[in-house]
Amino acid sequence: MNSALLMNIVRFIVLLTLQVVIFNKMNFLGFITPFPYILFIMLYPVNGNKSGLLIGSFLLGIVMDMFCNSGGIHATACLVLAFFRPYVFKFAFGLSYEYQTIRINEAITPERFSFILVSVVIHHFTLFILEAFQFNFILDILLRTLASTVFTIIICIILIYLIKPNKR
Repeated sequence: MNSALLMNIVRFIVLLTLQVVIFNKMNFLGFITPFPYILFIMLYPVNGNKSGLLIGSFLLGIVMDMFCNSGGIHATACLVLAFFRPYVFKFAFGLSYEYQTIRINEAITPERFSFILVSVVIHHFTLFILEAFQFNFILDILLRTLASTVFTIIICIILIYLIKPNKR
């Protein structure tokens, strides 16, 4: 087993555990909930196995659905984020992102921040629109997406700096 696969498995377990044990219990103002477990999808290697990313994203979402009793909305939101991830990379880093060594878990630059922002918005908007499942609640969906996105980005940046490897 190579180190990248082992690191992804550990990241999967740790982020899922943190989400279920700590972040699922957080609910600010009745509608703001952070979902930093999507860091697994964002931190997956750029040149990694695409089908491995989709399978891992589905497993991540379905386990979240089992713990949240949410009927598949987390799995769908994770799969949508994993599917659109290459397009978000092209948007944030330009056309030649595949040939660069992009590491999201280094210092936050405008490109990395825009990647994190767009990824979180895609996930949250998909999650909340599936949760409401009616366009009558579009203002509520947009408000929840905006508020939860801000809170999730803050927590994701904190977690990225906590797990950032030390340079020696």
